[in-house]
Amino acid sequence: MMHFLEELKKWLGEVTEIFLLLIAIGIAVEILFGSAVPFFGGIVGNLTALLNTLGQNGLVGLIALSIILWLFYRKKAVA
Repeated sequence: MMHFLEELKKWLGEVTEIFLLLIAIGIAVEILFGSAVPFFGGIVGNLTALLNTLGQNGLVGLIALSIILWLFYRKKAVA
């Protein structure tokens, strides 16, 4: 059972890294070619909206952002 959970955790970490790479590529494509590119259009707008939402919530947004960053850095340190 523990081996299965370790493999699942490793697999989910790899999938998360792939999604982060796709987001980075999407940001670069949207900056270079605008939002008219299929599949990648709207990523910058969505990230801006997310950051605005976190910013409007003040301390709660700061805590949420801190938790998200902590989870990403903790994952990198464990892997």
